[in-house]
Amino acid sequence: MKGTGVGSKSHNRGRRALWVAAPLLALTAGCSSSPATVDTGAAPASSAPASPSPSPSPSSASTSPSPSPSIDPGTLPQTHVLPSPNDPVFKAGVQDLWQAIVTDNPTTALPFFFPESAYLQVKAISNPAADYQSRLITWYRLDIEAAHALLGSQASSAELVGATVPTSQAVWIVPGVEYNKGSYYRVYGTRLTYKLGGKTKSFGIFSLISWRGEWYVVHLGPSTRSSNRGIVYAPEG
Repeated sequence: MKGTGVGSKSHNRGRRALWVAAPLLALTAGCSSSPATVDTGAAPASSAPASPSPSPSPSSASTSPSPSPSIDPGTLPQTHVLPSPNDPVFKAGVQDLWQAIVTDNPTTALPFFFPESAYLQVKAISNPAADYQSRLITWYRLDIEAAHALLGSQASSAELVGATVPTSQAVWIVPGVEYNKGSYYRVYGTRLTYKLGGKTKSFGIFSLISWRGEWYVVHLGPSTRSSNRGIVYAPEG
């Protein structure tokens, strides 16, 4: 589910901390376990990955439908199109995410997050709408704030280099796996690379999943954690 040189906003928000007190029961939705997580707080719990079915041959990304901007893509049916990281929509989403991190404004990156309407189509859980808002969106906002805190006082001078998506590792997830009634491509291992203070650094996006030929963030930080707090996934540099 989408910036550089932007001035950091004033430190007038009480929720600068990387966690909030209320614990949250984690469901595994749209991802399973992945390489080791580097937490800015305590380490999150891990979950064993479900075994996905082998990926069938994807359709060409060039056939990806392009609905009108006025149409919520999540209200349309899924397609079996493997997204491309070179797609302009994906690149714009990455820019939105980076802008949100640099300015500490998570709302900027909401269009790059997996659509709620699509989540309702694919998840076979009792209350997917509540899970989407109280867990997925809440964690996404907290993780963006944690990434902003990672940049520190030099956030405004941080320069995005780009996002690297290991497309060859994408897996087509079928109904019955990951609490699903629908399908999508899922990929682990995406990294955002940036320059700060003369050094090249990076951190991970825990998982991307597809909808109608586009990648969206579904977990910026890890998919399970012991409490409602922001976590920067696997920072390097």
